[in-house]
Amino acid sequence: MDDVLEIAGKRFKSRLMLGSGKYRTADEMREALEASGTEIVTVAIRRLNFDEPRTLLDEIDWSRYTILPNTAGCYTAEEAIRVARLGREVTGSDWVKLEVIGDQKYLLPDMEGTLQAARQLVKENFAVLPYITDDPILARKLQEIGTVTVMPLGSPIGSGQGIPHFERIRVIIEQARVPVVVDAGLGAPSDASLALEIGADAVLVNTAIAKAAKPALMAEAFKLGVEAGRKAFLAGRIPKLAYAEASSPLTGVVR
Repeated sequence: MDDVLEIAGKRFKSRLMLGSGKYRTADEMREALEASGTEIVTVAIRRLNFDEPRTLLDEIDWSRYTILPNTAGCYTAEEAIRVARLGREVTGSDWVKLEVIGDQKYLLPDMEGTLQAARQLVKENFAVLPYITDDPILARKLQEIGTVTVMPLGSPIGSGQGIPHFERIRVIIEQARVPVVVDAGLGAPSDASLALEIGADAVLVNTAIAKAAKPALMAEAFKLGVEAGRKAFLAGRIPKLAYAEASSPLTGVVR
């Protein structure tokens, strides 16, 4: 079965994207990337220190992974646009994971700022992958602007809460004309599996892997969770019933 993830004309076998922050060492990060089977790795451009002899970008094998610059840490559309341009200059990539944050405590996306930045970046021929709230209307507007994905949060960044309320994400998936990537808040492989089971095209995970006691082992677990969830979605789950239904037929039984 030719079941691949396609974003902006690029095709990927893995449906698990990984972040590159919060790892204790560069070796742990590389081992986790390897174990996860990921093909897309996000890098926060604003948090790179170009005064150092080596940056995070030097620790990642560019020949193996698609680098996805992101605008993490930006609180205005103008700031995010500037960082996106810097990311293109540094990486040579037109891809950008757009983040415009609205508050410092919960790190929720600023919807107005995200729309504003997305409009400008699409005009500048960026392939925009926006981080958003689980708002179906916002997701629709971003697709109309021309973003190549929508990336609704499962729960607040780094919270590990998983996807406590996924009905709005299900609506986003139902209406989507571009891949839906559940991003932020996933804490365990079962969260990733649920996202894929309800029809999400991929997930992006960072903290749950980077902060695990054994990041590489957790990365492998997420890989399996994503694969299981995708297969369950393709197989088609049974409907939920309000009553029991016997597994064995009632006709022809011995009396």
